[in-house]
Amino acid sequence: MYLLVGLGNPTKQYEKNRHNIGFMAADAIVREWNFGTEKQKLQGLYREGEIEGQKCLLLKPQTYMNESGRSVGGFATFFKIPPKNIIVYYDELELEPGRCRLKTGGGTAGHNGLKSISAQLGSDYRRVRLGIGHPGKEKVTGHVLSDFSSSDFEWVNRLCEAVAKNTKYILSGESDKFQTETHKMAPPPPVPSWLRGGKSE
Repeated sequence: MYLLVGLGNPTKQYEKNRHNIGFMAADAIVREWNFGTEKQKLQGLYREGEIEGQKCLLLKPQTYMNESGRSVGGFATFFKIPPKNIIVYYDELELEPGRCRLKTGGGTAGHNGLKSISAQLGSDYRRVRLGIGHPGKEKVTGHVLSDFSSSDFEWVNRLCEAVAKNTKYILSGESDKFQTETHKMAPPPPVPSWLRGGKSE
C-alpha cells in the first residue's frame, strides 16, 4: 500500500494559497483515479483508491502545515506503511513556477511541513516538488501565504493534472518517465522577472 500526501493548510482562507499546491495536486489525483469518499482519521482527511492496481491512501493533513508530521506519522504507523511507500506533494520555493522534480530523501530546505514529517519518519520518503518560485528571503512568508493569481491557475491546474495522471510512473518505479511525461503535459510558464530568485533545479 502507498500513502500519497498532499500538503497544505486547512480552511477556505488558505485554499488558493501557493502553500496549498500540495492539496491541489491531491484533489487532482482524486479526480483522475476516482478515489473513494472522503473520511476523517488521525487529524487528516483521507480517501482510499487504486492507481493501476496499486492500493493507495490519499491524505490531506488537517493539522496546519507546520504539524503535518503528526497526521502523516499516525497514518504510517496505523496502516504499517514504510517511508519508501510514502509520496509527499508540496510547494517548492527553490524551483521556478510550474517546474516539477521528484526526489527521494535529503534535507527539507526549510519547508516546515517536510521538517515535521521528517521528524516523525526520517528522510527516506519520496517528494514531488512543485515549483512556486522564490521571491527573496524577506518575502517568503507573504509569497507562500498569498493566493495564486487567476492567470497562474492556468499552469497550476495543468501541472496538478499532469502530476495526477503520471503518478502511476512513481508507483511503478519509473521516476524519469514521471518527470518526462509531466514536463511534456505541463511545460512551465515564463518566469516573472520578480521571481528570478527561483532555481530551475
